[in-house]
Amino acid sequence: LPTEIVSAFLWAQLEHLDEIQTERKRLWNVYLEFMGKFGDRVKLPKVPEYATNNAHMFYLLFPDLAKRTDFIAKMKARDVLTVFHYLPLHSSEFYRARHDGRQLPNCDRYADTLVRLPLYCGLKPDQDKVLSAIEESLGS
Repeated sequence: LPTEIVSAFLWAQLEHLDEIQTERKRLWNVYLEFMGKFGDRVKLPKVPEYATNNAHMFYLLFPDLAKRTDFIAKMKARDVLTVFHYLPLHSSEFYRARHDGRQLPNCDRYADTLVRLPLYCGLKPDQDKVLSAIEESLGS
């Protein structure tokens, strides 16, 4: 169970859930609109018609690991932290010996190509800096 401090922090967020979600969706939509001009270089998230968007993250999919790595480095040089999303369990040192050996190409592809952009409540004052860094990083 969470500690009392963590629970209090969560409760405060739950009390403002609608405001938080509205802000996160606004930030997400700014990214989506801005990134449209880079559609030839990266793939963007798509929300199917049957689904809703909770805006928990905004990601880009690069064609390969080298391009993603280059983008992360360029963003870091501009003081913007972007991160890859996850390491596949079947590739981890812990699980490698337990894996049945099946090929998991989609898992590996997303592990190599997905990068997350900053997305959190309170980003609004800094989102223009992130967008400028993206423009410089993908434009060159």
